[in-house]
Amino acid sequence: MDVRIYVGNLAKSTTQAEINTLFATAGTVTSVDLVMDKGTGLSKGFAFVSMPEQADADKAISMFNAYSLADNTLKVNVAKPRIG
Repeated sequence: MDVRIYVGNLAKSTTQAEINTLFATAGTVTSVDLVMDKGTGLSKGFAFVSMPEQADADKAISMFNAYSLADNTLKVNVAKPRIG
């Protein structure tokens, strides 16, 4: 089962492709879900990245937590389970 990673404090201009490219440097990325504001079409500033291997997910978290992307310091950690 994939490991879901929360990526927060993204710039509104950050794209799904940019996140995918960045996290692919840590390992295989299964999917990137960039959360968008339906009204403006801009990013809400956070995304979820899925990786198939726990080791790759741990590597990505250590590489990109507090990483500077587009002048924003990212917050990266294991995503909390969905409620509901």
